[in-house]
Amino acid sequence: MASPAVLVLGIVGSGIMAAGIAEVALIAGHDVVVRSRSIRGANDVAARVAKNLDRRVERGKLDAATRDDALTRLTVTAQISDLAHCSIVLESIVEDMDSKVALLRELDTVVSNRAILATNTSTLSVSKLAMTTSHPNRVCGIHFFNPATTMPLVNALLFPYLNNAIKMMERGTASMDDIDTAMKGGCNFPMGPFALLDLVGLDTSLSILRTLHEASGNPADAPAETLLRLVADGHLGRKTGQGFHTY
Repeated sequence: MASPAVLVLGIVGSGIMAAGIAEVALIAGHDVVVRSRSIRGANDVAARVAKNLDRRVERGKLDAATRDDALTRLTVTAQISDLAHCSIVLESIVEDMDSKVALLRELDTVVSNRAILATNTSTLSVSKLAMTTSHPNRVCGIHFFNPATTMPLVNALLFPYLNNAIKMMERGTASMDDIDTAMKGGCNFPMGPFALLDLVGLDTSLSILRTLHEASGNPADAPAETLLRLVADGHLGRKTGQGFHTY
């Protein structure tokens, strides 16, 4: 069987998801260009990818030569013009319609007419995003489950499940640690809901839950009070060192 053609994938973002998608694409043999608003942000993504690939080697899941080859195919930049030669550009920025629209419109003027523009949005309408560009037929959703390197699927149960885990804790049904342990041991999840919330980012999770609540109008979908309080206090998860857990 012939191997898949190598493509150049552009990724716009500087968070955990951008790094995870880059890692997946590099291991698959593709070239990756990561663009962030600052070169520091782009370098942070590259450092995270390198650290994760090193961990794969240490665990015997990847050989050193493959890791080294992958890193040679990773480029970072702060200039959006450096994405001009990409076959696909996937945005993985903040879950905000205005921000994504502004980025897609800018990318629309940078990449070739044959390039695909993709969004990693969890809740926003891909059709609405597409219609803001001059070539809506080439805009699509390519959504990754977090963490992108270990989860091969995405489903609409995720954030209601996470929200309900918080509400279960608030009711005193079970402790945070017991819920995390139960979901790992009983459902074979790689991590519990509170650990996953901290990984995704509590601010990102709150934004997604608010969008889902607005769409459904169901009071049961309202974000949990503990999540609202933690975000208001600036405790956003791993990226700030404090969320439901302390890092």
